[in-house]
Amino acid sequence: MPFGAEIRPDGTTRFRLWAPAADRVALALAGATVRAEVPMAALGDGWHETIVPGAPAGARYAFRLQNGLAVPDPASRYNPDDVHGPSAVVDPLAFEWQDADWRGRPWHEAVIYELHVGAFTPAGTFAAAIERLDDLAELGVTAIELMPVADFPGRRNWGYDGALLYAPDATYGTPEDLKRLVQAAHARGLMVLLDVVYNHFGPEGNYLHLYAPQFFDRRRQTPWGAAIDFDGARTVREFFVHNALFWIEEYHFDGLRLDAVDAIVDDSRPDIVTEIARAARTGPGRNRHLHLVLENGRNQSRYLERDAAQQPLLATAQWNDDLHHAFHVLLTGERDGYYADYADRPVWYLGRCLAEGFGYQGEVSAFRGRLHGEPSAHLPCTAFVSFLQTHDQVGNRAYGERLGAIANPHALAAAAQCLLLAPAVPLLFMGEEFDASTPFLFFCDFGPQLAAAVTNGRRAEFGRFERFRDPAVPAPIPDPNDPETFERSKLRWRETVAAGHRERLALYQHLLALRRRHVVPRLSGASSSGSFTVAEPGALAVQWTLGDGSRLHLAANLADRPTARAVPGRGAVIYASDARASALAARALPPWSVLWTLETP
Repeated sequence: MPFGAEIRPDGTTRFRLWAPAADRVALALAGATVRAEVPMAALGDGWHETIVPGAPAGARYAFRLQNGLAVPDPASRYNPDDVHGPSAVVDPLAFEWQDADWRGRPWHEAVIYELHVGAFTPAGTFAAAIERLDDLAELGVTAIELMPVADFPGRRNWGYDGALLYAPDATYGTPEDLKRLVQAAHARGLMVLLDVVYNHFGPEGNYLHLYAPQFFDRRRQTPWGAAIDFDGARTVREFFVHNALFWIEEYHFDGLRLDAVDAIVDDSRPDIVTEIARAARTGPGRNRHLHLVLENGRNQSRYLERDAAQQPLLATAQWNDDLHHAFHVLLTGERDGYYADYADRPVWYLGRCLAEGFGYQGEVSAFRGRLHGEPSAHLPCTAFVSFLQTHDQVGNRAYGERLGAIANPHALAAAAQCLLLAPAVPLLFMGEEFDASTPFLFFCDFGPQLAAAVTNGRRAEFGRFERFRDPAVPAPIPDPNDPETFERSKLRWRETVAAGHRERLALYQHLLALRRRHVVPRLSGASSSGSFTVAEPGALAVQWTLGDGSRLHLAANLADRPTARAVPGRGAVIYASDARASALAARALPPWSVLWTLETP
């Protein structure tokens, strides 16, 4: 890796910084045996370098700019004292991995569990997360997806405000602790994916603008400020390509989830998403299963294309927001914001998403005021990740309510029964499987001035919605910077054995066991999407041809009244949500009921 600190075979350590706007840079070093300030040689093209003895793993260092300010390494592998403090030298080869035989798992086996390390357990650390891996394996999960762990300011954050993109946040533990978590997951047959943010840096703790303003293009603005300039200096692109490879190679992650790639401004060809995907597939992806998942608000199927063997050319899959939005309208009746696009015929959009991928494939989106999406019906269903809840869809609500707090429980169970047996890769948000009562709120820990701006901005944002204009609304929107907001968001694992919660957990375990038995073995090689019909409001039928030639059928009544028009498909029943077999046999589905059948060759 060309960036940062590297321990060399002869015991010296090389320090490098790309600082094209700095004439002079010095290394400020504090180790067990040395405390010094060493001038760095200018190598040309903006690079500064020095090689010193006596800076082993654990030594603290910073870069002193010509104005006297000491800044952390932007490629720091570890910053024990948060984003404003000095960096620590890390020996990436010191950890003794025990997963040499692990080659990952094929994508069609994926059942993803998204979690926030800080809120997943009471302790909120990498080490504490290991203690819950057996629960996830027993649930039927095959992959955990960590929300971003790159070093953020303060002690609480969702992770999307990362300032040091190579350093696991010290609040969660050391680099070795994160490696132990990945290794422990592999020992249980669980893949580990990492959410990474390449569309912006966080608003506090990033010093690049002082010595490398070439990282940003102030002519182009994003929701977070000046866009990262991926079209300019080659070194900027390499910083992010190396970051993706760093997590995959140095930490043995099985894949990455690239946050909001639609917010990346990049007119170059290949664009940065394509370059990262190619580097990963021609590098570490040559020898093991490697998965790249996109969040892309543009519904661009171009990144999801397959080769003749149905293997991904670039991205493995994409989060399917359309499916979530259609389900959400059905379950809650909410029509604010982007939900308005699905409000008139949510069952139709749901059917299209289950069968063809995107709900919008080039049609006009009234919410966006433009054509939205690209055709996706030619792609296999496993090119899409389906979900009822995520950190975004829960946490971006004013009060962080989960669906269990705002939806009919019978309707929510029916939605899970549709989602978990459909061919697309399912994703659960932590606690969903036992209907956690805790909210997941937006939380952060910024300095006073920025903290006030975030708090006021969030309350102003929700002030645009009708329900928050009512002076009778009883409670203020929680302050993201209040430590109690974070504490309220932590899972209460004792709920898994409480009435109501344990029944929901048993349902999820049963559905995932059925998925593993009946669906997953038939997914490999499936080359295209399915088909669907909506016979009347709420009456949905979907069918898919799977990789072994079998046909999977879904018949569902997603309404609060009986229907006789969702005709069950042929084949053996693999799941029926309603015990009234006579009603199902008569092809009359009760309210919020689901029937799955399978025809085998």
